Amino acid sequence: MKINNPFSSFLLISFFSIFFTKSIADVMFLNVINFGAKSDSKTDSSYAFSSAWDLACNSSKSSTIYVPKGNFLVKQVYFKGKCNNNAIIFRIDGTIVAPFDYNVIGNEKNWILFQGVDGVSILGGNLDGQGSGLWTCKSSSKNCPRGATTLGFSNSNNVSITGLTSLNSQMFHIVINGCKNVKLQGVKVYAPGESPNTDGIHVQLSSDISILNSIISTGDDCVSIGPGTTNLWIQNVACGPGHGISIGSLAKDFEEAGVQNVTVKSVMFMNTQNGVRIKTWGRPSTGFVNNVLFQHVTMIDVQNPIVIDQNYCPYNKNCPGQVSGVKVSDVTYQDIHGSSATRVAMKFDCSKRNPCKGIKLEDVNLSYKNEPAAEASCANVAGTTTGVIQPTSCL
Repeated sequence: MKINNPFSSFLLISFFSIFFTKSIADVMFLNVINFGAKSDSKTDSSYAFSSAWDLACNSSKSSTIYVPKGNFLVKQVYFKGKCNNNAIIFRIDGTIVAPFDYNVIGNEKNWILFQGVDGVSILGGNLDGQGSGLWTCKSSSKNCPRGATTLGFSNSNNVSITGLTSLNSQMFHIVINGCKNVKLQGVKVYAPGESPNTDGIHVQLSSDISILNSIISTGDDCVSIGPGTTNLWIQNVACGPGHGISIGSLAKDFEEAGVQNVTVKSVMFMNTQNGVRIKTWGRPSTGFVNNVLFQHVTMIDVQNPIVIDQNYCPYNKNCPGQVSGVKVSDVTYQDIHGSSATRVAMKFDCSKRNPCKGIKLEDVNLSYKNEPAAEASCANVAGTTTGVIQPTSCL
């Protein structure tokens, strides 16, 4: 644009100066480099990240903490509320890397933890937990640390995680605990199929949670749903390898909050151990599972496409001879199709004391070895069927 009038040029420059000054004044921009962070994968940048957070949290202005391209080594960091504003964005263009020596954070519960925050958003970036060394240690039966969760949100509200990639976590990748109104969208989780206890996303004691348009490949549950989860919506998620999407395990403790209002919609499982699963320990509990919908689900060579297991008792400890107290009711399986890698494509192994009730099968079509020869297995379960059901229902 050509401007010949000097006065017009002055007005234009003044306008842009005022506009950008106001934008900068309204939002505080904090580059971790300016706090001493180094993108060399070697220098500990934990203090720089913590310092940027403290400034953002103590400010009344909306803030963006920026992590530029590069690899930033960070040990355990703890981002604590309550903050003076409820609009803090972590914009990550680079990769945050955990220490290569798994012992540095291996005995911590979390590597990166947000506690008691409100209005925090994470945009993009990579979190590399470098967990392979710990997995090797565990496979050798040595005395190893338990391992840290890569990213935890605890007792927090109004959280958004968009476009984040989590790689090779020591333990769980992302944990949502005691939170309300959390949206995860476009999240990618990657860990080898043999990596132990590397659940993709774990939700517990939380409400109004959504997991959308995500890809999860891991060594345990793609999504695990713990006690006290209500109003959970999962849609457009691809899972595999992994152990499927699991409600449970429940009844680990006797006094336990229930799980209710869960929707799992338009998801695909490929070469997973399970598809959609409800799992409870075989022992007394006050817990329950109610109002669950599994809808528009594709199974590709899944070992256990549909399963309710209320006799979970690993290593036969603390549960042999007991029955599950968890009450499972009103669970709908609608438009579930694809292939089972085992002959038993549907298994409902419910509690003798509290049989499953209100189980609904609607248009379920699962084959075994490209033939309609899959089977169903039922114990202590009551329900109804509509539409085409393959394998033949045992309800």
